[in-house]
Amino acid sequence: MNIRPAPTLHTAHPSVADDPRWPLIVTRAKSADGQFWYSVSTTGIYCRPSCPSRTANPKNVALHATLESARATGFRPCRRCNPDGPSLECENAALIAKACRLIEESEEEPSLEELAATVGRSPSYFHRVFKTSIGLTPKAYAAGHRAKKVREGLETGTSVTEAIYDAGFNSSGRFYEKSTGMLGMTPTQYRAGGANEEIKFAVGQTTLGAILVASSTKGAASILLGDDPDELVRDLQDRFPKARLIGMDREYEALIARVCGFVENPGIGLDLPLNVRGTAFQRRVWQVLQEIPVGECVSYSEIARRIGAPSATRAVAGACTANNIAVAIPCHRVVRNDGALSGYAWGVDRKRALLDREAPQTA
Repeated sequence: MNIRPAPTLHTAHPSVADDPRWPLIVTRAKSADGQFWYSVSTTGIYCRPSCPSRTANPKNVALHATLESARATGFRPCRRCNPDGPSLECENAALIAKACRLIEESEEEPSLEELAATVGRSPSYFHRVFKTSIGLTPKAYAAGHRAKKVREGLETGTSVTEAIYDAGFNSSGRFYEKSTGMLGMTPTQYRAGGANEEIKFAVGQTTLGAILVASSTKGAASILLGDDPDELVRDLQDRFPKARLIGMDREYEALIARVCGFVENPGIGLDLPLNVRGTAFQRRVWQVLQEIPVGECVSYSEIARRIGAPSATRAVAGACTANNIAVAIPCHRVVRNDGALSGYAWGVDRKRALLDREAPQTA
């Protein structure tokens, strides 16, 4: 009698591709760095999750909860992602911080070549990393820092000339060419806290509550929303403590009627000259916000990508929060990556109502 051998039973091993950590490797998630490591048998290396190398076949990959476990494979550390040391992102953050300190402490603006040499990188690489991390080029960052020093000098009572040279401007002529864009007014007016600057304003009422529109000679400087008209006026007074506020102007009330009409019916559009006052980074964000069409929403990360600073999502959110020209600079059209509504300076309920009114109408 022939006796057949019993069949060999094979135990199915779970695939790495089914592990919840595998998508983090595929997407090169930087947030997963330090949480686990992985090794690749065909190349004999181990890596961090954000490694930029080509994604390996999951059949050849093993996951490790600790760096010691990854080292125990006997494989070598990847030269591209340096799993044994700080991540490339951390290294870049450190060199950017060093470059920012150099810019801030230098009496004159350092050149791109000088900055790159200080941090030990090529000018082109340094320029790209700096802009990705900060959202501004090194030159724009230096200009913004000089503008900040000018504002601080003027606010502490320093003369205009002293403030200009203390901030690193080589000549007053170069400063005055850019002064209005930096300060939103002349240096003398800024030093006086906006004294003698004429701000016209009017308060109206919409179905979303009270609205205040205020303008200088250069355009709308504030559009504020709220529940209490008197509180909006006090807010305006706090923003322009020494300006000459002019209310109840019949001609100006025609302007607020246009803004109220837009709030109620966004389809009519709103084209206003604006007197935008903010940092260079904020102005870049606000410019992109104005390019978002009615009826569309964009994520904070997408705004960061559009300004060429994909890692500056938090800074973008900060710029949206700092915006004080509601609806004309439509920060209400910026949402989270999952589409959920986030904070809004004038209340999430108003943000939701504005978006509902702007949403495309279906038959």
